[in-house]
Amino acid sequence: MGYSKKPSDNTPHTLALPRENEVIGVVTKVSGATNFIVFCSDKKERTCSIPGRLKRRFWIKENDIVLVKPWVVQGDQRGDIVWRYSIMDKTLLKSKGYEVPA
Repeated sequence: MGYSKKPSDNTPHTLALPRENEVIGVVTKVSGATNFIVFCSDKKERTCSIPGRLKRRFWIKENDIVLVKPWVVQGDQRGDIVWRYSIMDKTLLKSKGYEVPA
């Protein structure tokens, strides 16, 4: 019998919550392979990219909900995408009191 790569249904789902200096955003436009325009919960639109270590980990499309870490320099205009939320995570984030942009 082989091992299944799919997790069983009884494993708990971990939800990445925003830490200090991280915001939740919605991808409004894909502008290249790893560059995206994201409207964040702090009412700012940022040009975000996926860091090299995470490039192959998630596939991002328009209207996806993502976790953005703004850059130290140009933090109002640029950021890194550090997590992509699933559709089910949107309701969990709202129930925990986080603002999810529409």
